[in-house]
Amino acid sequence: MTTQSIVVYGTNWCPDCRRAQRVLDQHGVPYTYINIEHDPAAAEFVIKVNNGNQSVPTIVFPDGSILVEPSNHLLQTKLNQLG
Repeated sequence: MTTQSIVVYGTNWCPDCRRAQRVLDQHGVPYTYINIEHDPAAAEFVIKVNNGNQSVPTIVFPDGSILVEPSNHLLQTKLNQLG
């Protein structure tokens, strides 16, 4: 796995955010979690990359790719690709 961190943008009340964090934790993948409710710049970023929507989790990978509200399977597939 790369030394650069995955960044997860989310909110405390979002069950999908907690689910995505569980998948990352289960795979031992380091990540940075940013709560967009406490970081206006992060909220603006999420809105920008989601065509005006505050969709979370928005997950940014070291290769520059982004997954939004991914299923467990899709997230695990992406983690396997990062190797």
